[in-house]
Amino acid sequence: MIIRSFFTNSVGILTSRIFGFVRDLLSASVLGANIYSDIFFVAFKFPNLFRRIFAEGALTQSFIPSFTSSCNKSLFTYKTFVKFFLFIIVLSIIVTLFSRFFTSLLAFGFDSATIDIAAPLVAINFYYLPLIFCVTFLASLLQYKNHFATTAFSTALLNIALIGALILSKNYEKMTIVYAMSYAVLVGGMLQLVTHFIAARSRGLLKLFAYGFTCRHKKPPRLQIEEKHFLRSFSQAIIGNSTPQISAFLDTAIASFLSAGSISYLYYANRIFQLPLALFAIALSVGIFPKIARYVKNGDEIQSTKMFKDGFWILFSLLSLASIGGIILSEEIVYLLFQRGAFDALDAQNTAGVLRMYLIGLLPFGLAKLFSLWLYASHKQKQAAKISLYALGSNIIFYALFIQSLGVMGLALASSAAGFVLLGFTLHSFGIKKFLDIMLDQKLGYFMLAFVIYIPLLLWFKGFIHGYL
Repeated sequence: MIIRSFFTNSVGILTSRIFGFVRDLLSASVLGANIYSDIFFVAFKFPNLFRRIFAEGALTQSFIPSFTSSCNKSLFTYKTFVKFFLFIIVLSIIVTLFSRFFTSLLAFGFDSATIDIAAPLVAINFYYLPLIFCVTFLASLLQYKNHFATTAFSTALLNIALIGALILSKNYEKMTIVYAMSYAVLVGGMLQLVTHFIAARSRGLLKLFAYGFTCRHKKPPRLQIEEKHFLRSFSQAIIGNSTPQISAFLDTAIASFLSAGSISYLYYANRIFQLPLALFAIALSVGIFPKIARYVKNGDEIQSTKMFKDGFWILFSLLSLASIGGIILSEEIVYLLFQRGAFDALDAQNTAGVLRMYLIGLLPFGLAKLFSLWLYASHKQKQAAKISLYALGSNIIFYALFIQSLGVMGLALASSAAGFVLLGFTLHSFGIKKFLDIMLDQKLGYFMLAFVIYIPLLLWFKGFIHGYL
């Protein structure tokens, strides 16, 4: 079960990321790393910030355990969807009306003229949020049914839409290209929604909404308790999921004060960093979370621990190999992916430096993602929120320590250092003894042997690539 769901999510995410890298390759070649690319990444980052906090993060982690234990699943589903959808629509309208203000918050290092240019793009891109909320809500129901393929593979549709926009507009002015990409974001969101609607309908999940609508005026006492519990868990989960997103927000805001292209260096490096994180950590976590929630609800600690142990060794091995490999081959990876057209050798060198700093935090962020499942499945969102606040506070301290001497690379290093703080507190909540029981396994010997072979091979491969180039 764990291998099948992990494989399904990994293949789907890999498919999406392949299209994503094609998108980034075209974006780097057509736009380069300059004020125009910075403007688009700022505009696109804003809805992504809210998406990852409200939709993909807090909603999923709070909704699945609450839905699993609910005695009024149809009514609970309908009322939760309507409340959140209306809130997001109102929020989108507010962002549209005050787009200049929100743009200045996100990139307060931009001058007034640049903010005027970026503000309409922020408004356009933000309407991706209500679309992706609907997608995420349907995806949560599909996960409950142990169906992961639609969500995993449909993320490629956004990248395909952006690729199409870049190809069609590549000969136009750069500002026109940025507008084309912004509208393509909305097209990609609509395509994702259509695929999830079809998948949910084929599995009878839309009946939950239909029956909930017919019973919408009913107010069972038990349902009101479930709603209050869910909203409390959700509000706490927002804080728990906000650490990496607020860190990314701060990265962008601070980078806007640095040299032109700094936001783009962070973006391209983070895109590479996110590949193994999504391919391994997120794919595994999404695959086992519904099962973990059921085990915890039923008090089956033996099965939940076994699933954690299997998941840990899969994740620990893959992320460790990816971290070392990425750090050693960072320059080659960036060169092969992005150095062409308007993206020159200096851009590649700067991006590779940022990538190395990000990869230091790959293992702690990935493992923290896995072990936080126990907190969310156990309805301990409040504890997860406190841990995230500790990590965020440490990130701000690390900013002060690293930015002066390392510049844009210091932003990435501060994020990685905060990842170790996040993992430390998460493991403390999970239980150090339980973690050591998982860690001290015969698989540790096989892991160490693999590294003895792996690192010399990497160094040889690096020399081979340099000889070839």
